[in-house]
Amino acid sequence: MQNIQTSRGNSYPLGAHYDGRGVNFALFSMHAEKVELCLFDKTGADEIERFTISENDNNIWHIYLAGLKPGQLYGYRVYGPYEPLKGHRFNPNKLLLDPYARKLSGRLIWNKALFGYDPDSPEKDLSFSKLDSAPFVPKSVVVAEDDYDWQGDSPLQIPYEKTVVYETHLKGYTALHPFIKDAERGTFRGFAERTVATYLRWLGVSAVELLPVHAFWGNRYHRGLRKDNYWGYESFSFFAPENTYLATDRLSEIKDMVKQLHKNGLEVLLDVVYNHTGEGNEMGPTLSYRGIDNASYYSLNPANRRFYYDSTGCGASFNLENPYVLNLVMDSLRYWVKEFHIDGFRFDLATTLCRQKGVVSQRCGFLYAANQDPCLKNVKLIAEPWDVGMGGYQVGAFPPGWAEWNDKYRDVVRRFWKGDKFQTAELASRVSGSSDVFNYNNRDIWTSINFITAHDGFTLRDVVSYNRKHNGSNGENNRDGTDNNWSWNSGIEGETDSPVVCDNRIKRTRAMLATLLLSYGTPLMVAGDEFGNTQMGNNDAYCQDNVISWINWGGIGENDKKLAYYVRRLLRFRRTSGFFERSKFFNGKPVPGTKIKDLTWYNEKGYEFTNEDWHDGSRQSIAYCVFNGEKYLLVIFNAAPHTLLWTLPDLGRNAKWKLIVDSSDKLKGFSSPKVPLEMPAWSVLAFEISK
Repeated sequence: MQNIQTSRGNSYPLGAHYDGRGVNFALFSMHAEKVELCLFDKTGADEIERFTISENDNNIWHIYLAGLKPGQLYGYRVYGPYEPLKGHRFNPNKLLLDPYARKLSGRLIWNKALFGYDPDSPEKDLSFSKLDSAPFVPKSVVVAEDDYDWQGDSPLQIPYEKTVVYETHLKGYTALHPFIKDAERGTFRGFAERTVATYLRWLGVSAVELLPVHAFWGNRYHRGLRKDNYWGYESFSFFAPENTYLATDRLSEIKDMVKQLHKNGLEVLLDVVYNHTGEGNEMGPTLSYRGIDNASYYSLNPANRRFYYDSTGCGASFNLENPYVLNLVMDSLRYWVKEFHIDGFRFDLATTLCRQKGVVSQRCGFLYAANQDPCLKNVKLIAEPWDVGMGGYQVGAFPPGWAEWNDKYRDVVRRFWKGDKFQTAELASRVSGSSDVFNYNNRDIWTSINFITAHDGFTLRDVVSYNRKHNGSNGENNRDGTDNNWSWNSGIEGETDSPVVCDNRIKRTRAMLATLLLSYGTPLMVAGDEFGNTQMGNNDAYCQDNVISWINWGGIGENDKKLAYYVRRLLRFRRTSGFFERSKFFNGKPVPGTKIKDLTWYNEKGYEFTNEDWHDGSRQSIAYCVFNGEKYLLVIFNAAPHTLLWTLPDLGRNAKWKLIVDSSDKLKGFSSPKVPLEMPAWSVLAFEISK
């Protein structure tokens, strides 16, 4: 390292930045007393040089190393008080990741040296570890600006009214894909293969939402059992991607994937986890933030600063009340938009990001920063609007411009098609956009992210195949995962050849898919639901980096293919009919220039719903009729276990009726709207009617 010359450098931008002559390093720490920059050889095994950073401007420690080049591996050692009772956990024996590192080298290896305390000490986290963690942690990598050819690509900015989200796991989607090379399965490069985009375009979704791709802590051991953090909800970097998702060690793989999906009209959304990190609580490891400045990066318990305030259930809430930490989150979001052309973000446990002194507030720094940032103005911002803290359930409370996951939709749709009583009235609200939840401050109807399944819970096939969870393979004696699944196995638990049970399952599966795609709001589907993918009853497969979670492309049978074609037809109708391209909620009043209501609810007698109908707890059927000024859409839902004789409403003697959807595929013809039809059990019918 004889050619390296040091100077004071600059406090901005944070991270490691190469300017053609050398590298500027900048690190935030408010309470540190000394910071050292450690350089490593190409293997990451040997430390080759160490520099003391003496410059500190406004809590930013910085140094410039002339002659240093991209590809250099590095880490930090940060000195300061180790006083857990005061919230400080500095330990220079721990090599720390740069929070702004855009790439990592190596993997995290489970070892007690990762901890700032001695795990064998009876004092636990009050003790102090002198073990060096450098051999067991990834190293940060200096990355140069590239000259990637985007070929004119940019975020697609597809309107929410035309959006259908397809949630999937980057690795699990291609891990068993027969048309992708073995070495590229489970990687960005594998997902960039034309066969993936071609299928998704064929299916008809508009956006791919990837479970976390930020570097995370996986393949760890816990209480003697191997636990794979497969989902990735324990990020320890918000800039660097997960190393195992790179096939070639090049960040351009991500850009190739985004560009390929964009070419096929597909947006790319990232599930991001800024509410906590992989460091966990006071018993967790010291990998980065805890060792850099524990009292700044995390929300501490005001009554005892040894412990953390935790509204996430994952150990410690990330402290976005600190402006430096908020800057980190905002810089991360801008980086992924500018550098990788990402189209939007789904914020895990978003309520935690909005807490001030433990209380959820719309007037928080995060929402103010996100809503005014010009870089984020035209990307999708989607909240998971809850956490586990006091007052954490905030569905409907986010500001205009935000979309929100709507678990109320999930629960009532499952209960309705399970056959539960007293569900029809609420189903009507959910299907029509959940105006009772979201219609305020001029918010739009697409605000509601409608979903029946998500990564967390049963797949759709399992919703109709299991009465209870089967999580034994997780190693927690089936204690993990929710017990409130609102599922029904149709008569037999798990897989069966019973024709009666299988027929009921496919009917309800098709009915629920039709419900989702004929509802107002923004639909979210889970990858594989369109062809009956199963997790064999596991409703908490967070640790299953194996065939339980991976999409089983080889197991798709003829009936599964028929289901996929059915979903494709539903998506095509939603996309082309013109009925779902609306932004405003219904008001039940006549469409301007007509005497016809924008939305009307009908019963099986062909009459508008009455108060008696709305309060009839035994009712298991309902129909909505939307008028868009030119034509009608009539959709009938029948969750009764038997055929209903249904009289269609009188929409005018010259109305021309066309049956668009028959989820049962068993309707015995449709001849005239004047003749009552036999509405099949467990089914959805949709008619398009022109005047």
